[in-house]
Amino acid sequence: MVKTTVYLPDELEVRLDAEAAATGVSKAELIRRGISMLLDASERPRNDAPLPVFHSGRSRDADEMREDIYQQIKRRSARR
Repeated sequence: MVKTTVYLPDELEVRLDAEAAATGVSKAELIRRGISMLLDASERPRNDAPLPVFHSGRSRDADEMREDIYQQIKRRSARR
């Protein structure tokens, strides 16, 4: 996971605290759920193109391939 700082208005913070206390769910989890709901409901078209195939001319170990795939996903995420 990546840590992100979010500034909330006082009223929203109070409501978030109350919901966390009432449900026993952490504030961080409630925020993650809210963001997920927002993104899942988005009407914006998704680019679900397949990941590229890498042809480097040499064999690579699993760690190198994992890093290549990670970098490709990171570049795609930055464009969204």
